[in-house]
Amino acid sequence: MVDITQKQSTHRTAIAQAVVKVSRQETIMAIQNGTVPKGDVFSMSKAAGFLGVKKTADLLPDCHPLPVEHCAIDYTIDGLEIAVEVMVQTFYKTGVEVEAMHGASVVALNMYDMLKPIDKGVEIHHIKLLKKTGGKSDIHNG
Repeated sequence: MVDITQKQSTHRTAIAQAVVKVSRQETIMAIQNGTVPKGDVFSMSKAAGFLGVKKTADLLPDCHPLPVEHCAIDYTIDGLEIAVEVMVQTFYKTGVEVEAMHGASVVALNMYDMLKPIDKGVEIHHIKLLKKTGGKSDIHNG
């Protein structure tokens, strides 16, 4: 692990995205109508995403355990694509971009798992960091 003992704590935010693409409009309708056999896709996936954010340091050896002070998960449907956006905040010595990307990945994987019984063509695309603030550098990728 990188030595962060001499770094100062600052307010840090990261926003990451994953895109889940389904193969049929019926899948989108099942999500919206709450008729997916495994349950409420958005609620279950949000819970999985929160766990993913919190457990990042347990799974990635170089990530520091850090206090997650806020996490928000939102969804936007555009045609057959569902954009998942995960925002994580902390006041700490190191950033939360990996936590945000890990959370977005876990949300997408949970959606895949819940949707596979009704749609064999589900795909996960574009897991990426959209924005990072705090520390020495800020990144805005839009």
